[in-house]
Amino acid sequence: MNIEKFIQEFTEQFDDLDTSTFTAETLFKENDEWSSMTALSIIAMVDDSYKVRLTGDDVRNSKTIQDIYDIVLAKSKL
Repeated sequence: MNIEKFIQEFTEQFDDLDTSTFTAETLFKENDEWSSMTALSIIAMVDDSYKVRLTGDDVRNSKTIQDIYDIVLAKSKL
């Protein structure tokens, strides 16, 4: 797993945004398209692609894409 691939998969969960400028430090919840449905899509993507179960608290406590990536990385090593 690498951060570039993770960012690409993460940004695919946003339908109507220009995600070409998203980086590991992007504050993803500040985007107009952010919603509870987007959070669920990200949780499902992580489960499907990485076989890691994110919780709502994991998403709520994260600010950047890097934060989510770090949680996925840590949980995948358990």
